[in-house]
Amino acid sequence: MGPIMKVTAQPADTTLTLLLDGELDASSAVVLDTELNKPELLNYKRVLIDCQKLSYISSAGLGVFISHLQRLQDSNVKLVFYNMQEKVFNVFEILGLDSLMTIVPTEQEAQAA
Repeated sequence: MGPIMKVTAQPADTTLTLLLDGELDASSAVVLDTELNKPELLNYKRVLIDCQKLSYISSAGLGVFISHLQRLQDSNVKLVFYNMQEKVFNVFEILGLDSLMTIVPTEQEAQAA
């Protein structure tokens, strides 16, 4: 059993930042899914995903983001990933999700996206 994924929500004005800490796999995807399912999420203009401490993502973890993408888009909420480690980005890239998702290097760029 790997380390439990920690999701820390930091609301600020029209932006909600979710800090992901640990490994995002099938068992920890539930934690993230719960966060993304919260109705108040749709009150924000953008949801930023800070991936600095995200050390691993599985297809189940990616599936969580994909399953919420349409709902967020329908509510005009922009989902932006930033601070992504290269090995995590590679997973997005291999599956062609880098063109589907907004992934930027820095928090400044994420705020401006």
